[in-house]
Amino acid sequence: MGNETVFVLLAGGKSERMGVDKGLLKYKHTFWILEQLNRISKTKIKLVYIGLGFNYRNYFKAIPWFKTALTKEVDYQGLKIKTIINPTPELGSFSTLHTVLNQLKATSDILINPIDVPILNLTELHKMMMAKNSAVIPNFEGRRGHPIKIDAKYWQYLRTLNITKYDASLDFQLKKIDPAKTSQVEVKEKLVIKNINTKSAWSNFLI
Repeated sequence: MGNETVFVLLAGGKSERMGVDKGLLKYKHTFWILEQLNRISKTKIKLVYIGLGFNYRNYFKAIPWFKTALTKEVDYQGLKIKTIINPTPELGSFSTLHTVLNQLKATSDILINPIDVPILNLTELHKMMMAKNSAVIPNFEGRRGHPIKIDAKYWQYLRTLNITKYDASLDFQLKKIDPAKTSQVEVKEKLVIKNINTKSAWSNFLI
């Protein structure tokens, strides 16, 4: 049996500062979003939801099976992939997460990661997957990063929120949780606090 944790990869932004969709940046011989999926495939995770938004058509053109994954799960590197389009991406990244949560049928923990944060290394990601709490957050030298793991009860609460309200933010909601219900996992991987959202940041990452 594989781990029941579901991975949610968020790629719904405009990528204005990057100038090109972050997930479609070229990484070695593939696209960055496919590299992120390749990294996830090294774990015991079996199901991945990809939240798309502003530029979903660009993704469909570059990776045609993403469009197929709108209506049925597609097998990729041992993963079951489902794509979901956020109809209101202008409301921010939480609205993309919210759209995905509203289509989740599992009652599993989920790991949430933005496309511009590289997937955590396998060893430390496994540590996060094994930790149990309402929210589990990686911590690098006192700074919190991604991916964030939340349990089923908590993400079911998140999908009841009104995405047009001021508190419709995952960071805001995490600050409201009882500290006893939040675990921080110390990691050695600095990339968990990176946001690769500019051309210079991407160039530095590739070095």
